[in-house]
Amino acid sequence: MYKLCSLLFDTTTSDYNTNLQTLLKLIKQTPSKSLIVAPEVCLSSFDYDNFDDVCEFSHVANQEIKKASKNKIIILTMIEKKDGKIFNFAKIFYDGEIVYERAKARLFRFGDEHKYMSEGSDEDIKIVEVDGIRIGMLICFELRFKELWQRLEGCDVIAVPSWWGVLRTEHFKALTHSLAIINQCYVVASDSLNEECTKMSGIIRPHGEDERNGNKPCLEVQYDKKEIETMRRYMDVGIE
Repeated sequence: MYKLCSLLFDTTTSDYNTNLQTLLKLIKQTPSKSLIVAPEVCLSSFDYDNFDDVCEFSHVANQEIKKASKNKIIILTMIEKKDGKIFNFAKIFYDGEIVYERAKARLFRFGDEHKYMSEGSDEDIKIVEVDGIRIGMLICFELRFKELWQRLEGCDVIAVPSWWGVLRTEHFKALTHSLAIINQCYVVASDSLNEECTKMSGIIRPHGEDERNGNKPCLEVQYDKKEIETMRRYMDVGIE
């Protein structure tokens, strides 16, 4: 039986390896059979002035996180270069491999992300089954687009790695909570502990019970497939 784990830690240091070691330490503390979600770009932040260094470090990080993913599912985003363009890639690591990745499809223009990175495609936002769990991902700003919620209808777990502004904390809480209720699934949201972010990492159950990390670097909640099935039978809205 899997444990769902939402992470909450500070990524303000410009030392990418320090952030990586913090991440690896938290992953190591989780039990075998954990599904772990880390904040958006938790290894580098949006270090626009040093994107070449950020992209280079991603090669190191990929190898280390692969090693850490033995019997675990790890979900996060990294800034990488592909075909001469820079993207914010969401990745799922499992059992030593990257089993799924896609580029962020809706960039946050208020934060000038579009000036530094290229957008991915909505078509790549889909459900991926990993070790029997149907997983979807919405990356931060993508959470605001209701048509993307429908693309993930039928998920068991939706991961939301984020770098969400503190001024819109209530939006993040309301949207992640509503996503779980609408899609009748678990939502594992992870935001940064940085001063400018909401610090509202948390896990919401299919029935709507909402638990936030508070001061916990790692919040753990037992995953129960029956809870999803029960909710969908009890309040049948056509989700299979």
